[in-house]
Amino acid sequence: MIVRVLGCSGSIAAGFKTSSFLLDDDVLIDAGTGVSELPLDALACIDHVLISHSHLDHILSLALLADSVMRPRAERGRGPIQVHALPETLAALREHIFNGVIWPDFTRLPSAERPALQLVPFAVGDTLTLGREQRRIEVLSAAHSVPAVGFAADGGAAGWWVYTGDTGPNPLLWQRLRGMQVAQLVIETTFSNDGAQVARLSQHLCPQALAHELQQLEGCVDVHITHIKPGEMNSVMAAIARLDLPHRVRALVAGDLMRLA
Repeated sequence: MIVRVLGCSGSIAAGFKTSSFLLDDDVLIDAGTGVSELPLDALACIDHVLISHSHLDHILSLALLADSVMRPRAERGRGPIQVHALPETLAALREHIFNGVIWPDFTRLPSAERPALQLVPFAVGDTLTLGREQRRIEVLSAAHSVPAVGFAADGGAAGWWVYTGDTGPNPLLWQRLRGMQVAQLVIETTFSNDGAQVARLSQHLCPQALAHELQQLEGCVDVHITHIKPGEMNSVMAAIARLDLPHRVRALVAGDLMRLA
């Protein structure tokens, strides 16, 4: 199992793309601006998109993805891309994005019988089996300012790849992870400690909060920091380096590959 980092920034600037991770070549986890890193042929191979929550930095490319691949997928006889999310997230997409005002309704285009997108609800705790490799992906709890989730992909004997999504302090997440062999953890740390109040109010993490969360993660795990705001990288990672953690911690950059044999 290979996870390719297309985007891992908390916002945009030159060289920074927002959250999107490609699992093997056909399952996309979040659809931020990083999706634009893929050529058209690779975009057309995506059969499933898992959306953690409705905020723009995680869904921005979804509408454009549908538009880009509608024709090549139809020519290849491919069905609709299945978009998996909480019911509240799917409702937000219908009302605010695919409404004919912000963007055409690609859940009914090019036709209601053969749309470019199909919206598929899930719930926290569900286990999905997706993609040509039949990957098992569990929907995890997240605590954010809107309904949100994280995801855990089963790498078999190599352990689980876990993506927390956007979340503040979340005891339910760590309670579930205690029963998993976590090999790699992707966790957001959006603000430096100077922004701790903003992080708390918006239900994100700063290094101080990250330290408390990671104390609940057993063993010695490869921890990958994502969602840092542009301009905050040095202060965030310097503060994390001063923490007394048993884990191997590094910042993700676009283009990174995470492999689970």
